[in-house]
Amino acid sequence: MPAIALPHDIHGSGAHRVIALHGWFGDRNAFQKMRPYLDGDTFTYAFPDYRGYGEARDVSGEFSLAEIAGDVIALADKLGWDRFSLIGHSMGGTVMQRVLVDAPGRVRKLVGISPVPASGVPFDDAGWALFVGAADDPAGRRTIIDVNTGGRLPSAWLDEMVENSLRNSTVTAFRAYLDAWARTDFHTEVVDDPTPVLVIVGDQDAAITADYVRTNWLKWYPNAELVRFADAGHYATDETPLALVSTIERFLAV
Repeated sequence: MPAIALPHDIHGSGAHRVIALHGWFGDRNAFQKMRPYLDGDTFTYAFPDYRGYGEARDVSGEFSLAEIAGDVIALADKLGWDRFSLIGHSMGGTVMQRVLVDAPGRVRKLVGISPVPASGVPFDDAGWALFVGAADDPAGRRTIIDVNTGGRLPSAWLDEMVENSLRNSTVTAFRAYLDAWARTDFHTEVVDDPTPVLVIVGDQDAAITADYVRTNWLKWYPNAELVRFADAGHYATDETPLALVSTIERFLAV
């Protein structure tokens, strides 16, 4: 299908343009708790929804990484952004690398928040069954979120996350994107890429750990650096939004 300029919000009017890419469980509102504190004088942020999510919930597609990347590039073109940085949370971390490869010379910096590597993610049989089943099972979604935030966050927040994911994504897109981020391997295309990269992980995250990103992100990108948040799990966007904004904008501003 031809690329489309994804529905999106714009925040700020600064010269440094940034596109923020949400994860598997979120739509563009996944960054909502950060947005009041972003520096809109220095940066302009675009927050798009993927096909099958949010305002693009009814937009059909193949729901692949290449398709999202094409849509993100189409959005940048529509906005007139020749150069831009990318933020990617979780699944958005692998999407932003596909954009990097498919739009050579256009990406200034990458920021990954608990980001999936370009190799996809290995699963054992039980883990894969849980994630596949989560497409139709709200309890499975809740378990995934709870485990990957250290089993320590309020029940009401877990319920809110599940309700938002059910409301803001289609089952078809949610299930297809699992294959896209978990089983698509294009890491050989990013090895030795000199783009500056910041990888942020939460110490309470059972999935994307500091040790794990040292075997992929920090190994493949020569200009990558790692920051660990002791009080966050997989969802630093919700858990520690103020620290996240400060860390990201310090990196982007250099």
